[in-house]
Amino acid sequence: MSTIRDVAKLAEVSVATVSRVLNGNGYVRSDTKERVAAAIKQLNYRPNDVARSLFKGRSKMIALFVPDIMNPFFPELARAVEDMTKQQGFTFVLCNTDDDLTKEMAYLDALKQKSVDGIIIVSSTMTAEYIESFDIPAVALDRIIHSNISSVTVNNREGAKEAVQYLKDIGCQRIAHVAGPEHVSNAKQRLKGYLDVVEKEEWFSSAFIEQGEYHFEGAKKATEALLTKFPEIDGLFVANDLMGVGAIKGAESLGISVPDQLSIISFDGIKLGETTSPALTTMAQPIYKIGARAAEILIHQVEQNESKTLVEEFSVKLIERDSTRKKGENQ
Repeated sequence: MSTIRDVAKLAEVSVATVSRVLNGNGYVRSDTKERVAAAIKQLNYRPNDVARSLFKGRSKMIALFVPDIMNPFFPELARAVEDMTKQQGFTFVLCNTDDDLTKEMAYLDALKQKSVDGIIIVSSTMTAEYIESFDIPAVALDRIIHSNISSVTVNNREGAKEAVQYLKDIGCQRIAHVAGPEHVSNAKQRLKGYLDVVEKEEWFSSAFIEQGEYHFEGAKKATEALLTKFPEIDGLFVANDLMGVGAIKGAESLGISVPDQLSIISFDGIKLGETTSPALTTMAQPIYKIGARAAEILIHQVEQNESKTLVEEFSVKLIERDSTRKKGENQ
């Protein structure tokens, strides 16, 4: 395999001159460019990305950290990031972290060695201080890490309030909540939105909240526990769609019909929610838009060497499907 030194030798120029021709940096005479181009063609030389990054100071590589690739929300998010990075000529790397700080740190160490240009992080464990110590441009996606780090999120609290109010408006009298992990910022905001609507109700107690940990099985068990303790529950707000599917299965295991006896609304708007039986009513995030926007912000930071912190929040939208029904409506 030919090297840049082979090209320089055949063209009778320096390695630095070949580099300038490859990267379009600095002045090179036209006849010299032609000799370099001819040498590249004759030797079938293909510039090594790592070598090129040494000359340009950039690897054209962006990484996305997600906590659980098994949750369909994250592949949909990753597709948007990948499309935007590819469109801008960057290589895309996906890192599944399981929200494990040790795994996140190992990925960061490895990517730093490969001169990664920037990272988009969906994390509940990574600290701003650790990210800043790597001196790599970073954007937080879906969850806020720190006020010093740019972020792209949605109006989680307002969206949750709208979801719970919707359940009240269709006639639900006892509304419970299957919550996400206590340490995750968006889960905390969705819990606050639920409480904004119900905590002053006479019937409400903290026992109407169960943790589902953003997992299918966790939500199934949480739903079974809630409906067993409080059979009067007729409305359920679930903190994400994957758990929403688990909630439907939990109700089904107890012989409770959705939506005839129990209306369920969740959060995210992933494609999976359209295929369940019944299909999930949800507060839909603009998943593709937020992923693409995070990539756009990061690429701008990388290319313009800009460190300005941007905080952007998108709105969610109620999508009514078959897992909810107004009280008194016929099937």
